[in-house]
Amino acid sequence: MPKTLEWISQIGTDAERGHPAAPSNPADEVLLDSYSRAVIRAAEQVSPAVVNVEVRQRGPGGGSGSGFLFTPDGLLLTNSHVVHRATQITVSLTDGRRMHADLVGEDPDTDLAVLRIDAPGLAPVRLGDSRALRVGQVVIAIGNPYGFQYSVTAGVVSALGRSLRARSGRLIDDIIQTDAALNPGNSGGPLVTARGEVVGVNTAVILPAQGLCFAIPINTAKLVAGRLIKEGKIRRGYVGVGGQNVPILRRLVRAHHLPVETGILVVSVEDASPAQRAGVTEGDVIVRYGEHTVATIDDLHRLLIDEAVGVPSTLTILRAVDLLTLDVVPAESPARGE
Repeated sequence: MPKTLEWISQIGTDAERGHPAAPSNPADEVLLDSYSRAVIRAAEQVSPAVVNVEVRQRGPGGGSGSGFLFTPDGLLLTNSHVVHRATQITVSLTDGRRMHADLVGEDPDTDLAVLRIDAPGLAPVRLGDSRALRVGQVVIAIGNPYGFQYSVTAGVVSALGRSLRARSGRLIDDIIQTDAALNPGNSGGPLVTARGEVVGVNTAVILPAQGLCFAIPINTAKLVAGRLIKEGKIRRGYVGVGGQNVPILRRLVRAHHLPVETGILVVSVEDASPAQRAGVTEGDVIVRYGEHTVATIDDLHRLLIDEAVGVPSTLTILRAVDLLTLDVVPAESPARGE
């Protein structure tokens, strides 16, 4: 028998005898077993707190997503886009119970929402510290993709400090990027460490790319949830301009010793807005808010936090070739339309 056929025949014989075709590495088996045990343990710890969120909207609309209990008295975290404009919210627990949920508050700018249910015997998750995450760290995503309840996927932290634009148009900072697979229905579910601590709220996946999934850090969620529980909303500053990022002529940068080479071109000013009262006009280019330089619209959004509401500040603008300073008092951002 030719050597090749003899070797193939031997493989078949070994397999039939229960022997592996190639020797395995015991160290690899131990490592894989350890990884599997960590994922299993984390999933078992967190899964009882993960819920399926079903939403009815006006007309025939509706949808579903995920969420998780973070207090023993029935407070849940999920995504704003899961429950936005909901007329009815129903939550399903892992033990089969289904119940109505009330919307405590939502913040489209961070894509977070807090729900409340009234039920005994609830087991909340343990919240971790997203600042302690490291690139390459193992993380587990738990949710209900496509209605398949309590699905578990695992991966690693691919990157930290990403930015992701919310559906409201604002930029969410410090986003966690992971390759733990997410699909429609995972939105609002927890991102968990191997220790069973929740470090993120799964929010988005970029299609058709594979392995580009994102979660809002739990430290951001803690802050937003606290405000939503207390006030039902997040207050943010508002000046009332529509703008676009534009380059500034180099001669103006040199002449006024500007630390930035781009600014915000004002393309519209809302009636009766703080900007209109301050004297901002179309065609102005905003380059500074208070003591902070602003090179983009996102820079200005980051400065218009709730502490800025009602606090006088200054807008530094370029008007033609002149550098002007205008006094402005940001108001609370108006409620966003449906």
